[in-house]
Amino acid sequence: MKHIVLTGGGTAGHVTPNIALIPKLRELGYKISYIGSYEGIEKKLIEELGIPYYVMNFKKEFKENVIDYFIDDYLHGRTPNPCIACNRYVKWESLLKRSLDIGAEYIATGHYARVEKLSNGRYAIRNSATAAKDQTYALYNLTQDQLSKTLMPVGEYTKDQIRAMADEIGLLVAHKPDSQDICFVPDGDYASFIEQYTGQSSEPGDFVNKEGKVLGKHKGQIHYTIGQRRGLGIAAEMPLYVCGIDVPRNEVVLGRNDELFSTELDAGGCNWISGDVPDVPLRVTARIRYRQPEQPCTVTATGPDTVHVSFETPQRAITRGQAVVFYDGETVLGGGTID
Repeated sequence: MKHIVLTGGGTAGHVTPNIALIPKLRELGYKISYIGSYEGIEKKLIEELGIPYYVMNFKKEFKENVIDYFIDDYLHGRTPNPCIACNRYVKWESLLKRSLDIGAEYIATGHYARVEKLSNGRYAIRNSATAAKDQTYALYNLTQDQLSKTLMPVGEYTKDQIRAMADEIGLLVAHKPDSQDICFVPDGDYASFIEQYTGQSSEPGDFVNKEGKVLGKHKGQIHYTIGQRRGLGIAAEMPLYVCGIDVPRNEVVLGRNDELFSTELDAGGCNWISGDVPDVPLRVTARIRYRQPEQPCTVTATGPDTVHVSFETPQRAITRGQAVVFYDGETVLGGGTID
């Protein structure tokens, strides 16, 4: 009997959809344990289902690899993606290790994605059965070794199917609305979180245009991200958008919407899920943000973990710190962090 560990949510009161699949996993003959971070509703539900529940503390890993990274990126004019960092450093590097330590052979996460073993023995990540919930964008950093020990059973079902199964086992949270916020900033006010966490206020500076003309005062560069229009407080003849953040000069560059479009980007920290860096340019599709439809492009490896990407059509608000993720049909090839 193969032993799997189901993994819990990142915040108190959050119940992951893989709980709904416990009856089906039992039917398949798996011995099931569960690792969570809180002794709340999640623990009560799991124990009622007769599953061993392990409370494990990942606060140190989460602080160092997610929160500290999140703050550092904003302070350096980038827009981070903490969910990707959490998946890489907490859910797989740390939680997988602890799962193996208690005798498990696999972890089963609640992600809407699919893991497939190919005919050559390697593993691939494929889009989930429901495009509206697909989470593959945040999983490009996984390695072959990690995928060989990972199940993603939720990805085979639609959200409605998962909720129907949750109803069957009496999960009261089956119809709870999906959270759209970062778990450690539930109100979405990133700037206030950073100021409170660091104990330092963001220094006001100048809004400027691309020629350097001062247009007004901003309230601190951590309040802004590329493409932003709302909350600028600038009166102008035409709508203005954030087109750049100059951290050394503490300036936020504003411009027209058409100035936000580009066909080119460079990215670093790249991971190729196959383990092989492509030696020729690839015609693929890519996403530069979570819910964006995939866009045709050519990706060229410029080093072991760097790439240059050329899109067929201009893309709006290519943002430093966000991920660019590459697809071949339904298969995730890899990705990196936009420079």
